[in-house]
Amino acid sequence: MGKREQRMTSIKSGVRGSGLGISSKNQSQNPNPQSRVPKAVVLLSGGVDSTTTLAVAKSECYEVSALSFDYNQRHRIELEAAKKVAASLGIKNHLIVNFDLREIGGSALTADIEVPKTSAEAQKRGSAKAEKGSLTSELLNFSPQASRRGDRTSELIPVTYVPARNTIFLSFALAWAEVLEAEDIFIGANAVDYSGYPDCRPEYLKAFEKMANLATKASVEGKMRFKINAPLINLTKAEIIKKGIELGLDYSLTWSCYDPQPKIPPHPPLEKGGGRDLKPCGQCDSCIFRAKGFKEAGIKDSLIGC
Repeated sequence: MGKREQRMTSIKSGVRGSGLGISSKNQSQNPNPQSRVPKAVVLLSGGVDSTTTLAVAKSECYEVSALSFDYNQRHRIELEAAKKVAASLGIKNHLIVNFDLREIGGSALTADIEVPKTSAEAQKRGSAKAEKGSLTSELLNFSPQASRRGDRTSELIPVTYVPARNTIFLSFALAWAEVLEAEDIFIGANAVDYSGYPDCRPEYLKAFEKMANLATKASVEGKMRFKINAPLINLTKAEIIKKGIELGLDYSLTWSCYDPQPKIPPHPPLEKGGGRDLKPCGQCDSCIFRAKGFKEAGIKDSLIGC
């Protein structure tokens, strides 16, 4: 058993197939014997985690359909990234669903709320902010999981949390999966190097899988058994990046930053969404975790050239 299989244990008893899934069911137990090539719907945001998850699903020989969302988020550069990633991996069925979460708001990504420009640790402790325009060694060496142990500050969730976002995304994925007759849904959730979002936790994914099999016609009729696969759930960002490199990913196609900035100020007014005339801010949670991951992996981040 390889390193990946050893780490990616199932939440239920046992290990599902290659160890990728939340469920302990093996693909050979598929109640639809006519399905020779297993189908999967993969949530694709265009970031490091979802891109790696897409590559993992492909490497497991699934017939993959990718699902992205234009929910009127803070920027659309991640959708550009998702399109490029899907094309680079030869994904023929890439659906982008449009809806407007700004009607609900409640997040720095869907409302006029400033994106925090401090480290994850500083956001939770109110400590000194990161140096403007650079990532200090303190941030790069920051251990988010250590800051959460035995500390009430772990109860605080950053304002970049989008209310119920993964529940919304997974619900769309479930509906599409039922239509496509795809039993497997992949999500790039991670519970190690992450901002503490509650809908990235293993117990949440396990609960959603249970709900999916109570709420769908195909499952109730015994035709399908849906499985939520989270192959990165227990990996560090460095391990995720190394896995992607092994699978041949070009991470320069991906995007992580919550608050992109113009490359060369002063800059003419940007159309909403902008493009690669933007650069990562280098100071938001997502930028910090990305930089930390590449640093610990000993790999140059080709998106920013360092």
